[in-house]
Amino acid sequence: MVLTRLVYTLLTFYEAIIFVRVILSWVRTDTYHPAIQYVHKITDPVLDPIRRFLPTKGSGFDFSPLIVIVIIEFIKRIL
Repeated sequence: MVLTRLVYTLLTFYEAIIFVRVILSWVRTDTYHPAIQYVHKITDPVLDPIRRFLPTKGSGFDFSPLIVIVIIEFIKRIL
C-alpha cells in the first residue's frame, strides 16, 4: 500500500515535470539555465525513445509528451 502510494506520487510528479517541459517549449528560455537543463535531463530518457517512432517530418508538433502522459495515466489507474 505504501509502495503503491509512493509510485503513484512519483508518477504524478513526473507528469508535472513533463507538463513544465511542454510549457517551456512554447516560450523562449535560456537553455543554459540549470533548471531548464535539469528538466531536459530527467525527461529526455523517456521522451527520446518515443520520438524515434513518431513521424514528425514537416509537422513541427512533438506528440511524445502527450503519449507519455497517457501511458503514465494508464499506469496510475492500474495502481
